[in-house]
Amino acid sequence: MTKKTRRRFSDDFKADAVSLVIDQGYSVSEAARRLGVERSVLDRWCRKHRQQVSGTPGRQWDDRDAEINKLREEVRKLQIEKDILKKAAAFFAKESS
Repeated sequence: MTKKTRRRFSDDFKADAVSLVIDQGYSVSEAARRLGVERSVLDRWCRKHRQQVSGTPGRQWDDRDAEINKLREEVRKLQIEKDILKKAAAFFAKESS
């Protein structure tokens, strides 16, 4: 059985990785995949960064993240409804012709 060695990342690499998520809008999963790191590791770096920036525990960011997730879900539902209405309008336009 071989022992796995832990990878070490420089502070600059971590800062750049966090910047992808926070500043450039990548999802944690996508940024982690592109950088070749575990999602949980990048998520931990982002939480630590947010705590350092806000000076408080991650509660404020958790609330903001929850609101963002709620809004994304709402946008997804509205897009589905819009697509259905487009198809219905096209159907009825064809029927009335």
